[in-house]
Amino acid sequence: MLGLCTAILAAGALHWAEAILAPVAFALFAIALVWPLQRAAQARVPQTVALLATVLVALTVLVALTTASGWGFGRVARWVIAEAGQLQLLYARNLEWLETRGIDASGLAEQFDMRRLVRVAQAVILQLQGIVSFLALMLVFVILGLLEVEVARRQLARLGGERPALAGLLRALERTAAKLRAYMLVRTVMSLATGLAVWGFARLAGLDLAAEWGVIAFVLNYIPFIGSLLATLFPTLFAALQFGTWQAAVAVFLALQAIQFLSGSYLEPRLAGARLALSPFMVLLAVFLGALLWGIPGAFIGVPALIAVLTLCEEFPGSRWVAALLSGRAPGEG
Repeated sequence: MLGLCTAILAAGALHWAEAILAPVAFALFAIALVWPLQRAAQARVPQTVALLATVLVALTVLVALTTASGWGFGRVARWVIAEAGQLQLLYARNLEWLETRGIDASGLAEQFDMRRLVRVAQAVILQLQGIVSFLALMLVFVILGLLEVEVARRQLARLGGERPALAGLLRALERTAAKLRAYMLVRTVMSLATGLAVWGFARLAGLDLAAEWGVIAFVLNYIPFIGSLLATLFPTLFAALQFGTWQAAVAVFLALQAIQFLSGSYLEPRLAGARLALSPFMVLLAVFLGALLWGIPGAFIGVPALIAVLTLCEEFPGSRWVAALLSGRAPGEG
């Protein structure tokens, strides 16, 4: 009971302090990814120049991902707002088609209102605008963290000679950073491949906004399970509205599911290897728990947080059994 109450209180504190803790968590994640770049640059140029170059690279990547997300989701949302009347008419036609085949669709007619869909699209645009302030705060933490990461590493290395636990903590942090870089490399490669495949299929199928669906698939595939599901459902619903037949929607859904299955269940595990093997149940739990606490940012950061926790548990004998239990690897695997 004590452990359960502690977990509930900790979750409540994380949710309550989201405005500060979420940018800090993303900043630590970004520092783990870009620190090798700064360390390599510091060997050739002064620290200030290396810091500026590293921050510029990180900012460029963040702006590119944010711009791609805003462009893809924003274009789809604006399309929905602009074509609301046509979509309502198309929906009414589909209801008439159901009625002609003896299916009572009166309840669906009462529940569905295109104005609700327009409000959702407008809310998406507002959410995209709020990302800018989040990234600005995160970037401040990244700059401050990069200034102190080497100092903290040296302090841990010095104190590790006196306290073995601190030496283990330093090793765990270094291994965590290496795993996070490998994880993001694999996810980026697979997200790019999935986005290109979705774009190619949408072009061949004649689906409107093909480039936008490819970008959305690329962005959402950074979120395991939920992201790939949404990247399939959104174009499927869109296809149902555009083509006006459930057969077209089913064909789009099956094709996109095949793409997601090939990338997520076949290619990605082979790229990730045993070193990044995680229990699928724990990955799904981390994504849902992160989404519950911090929304979409939490869903994204949930798996990196899980990797960090398991790596820390692997380093210390007292908690090694936790990492073995939750890793998803059979006994004897690397």
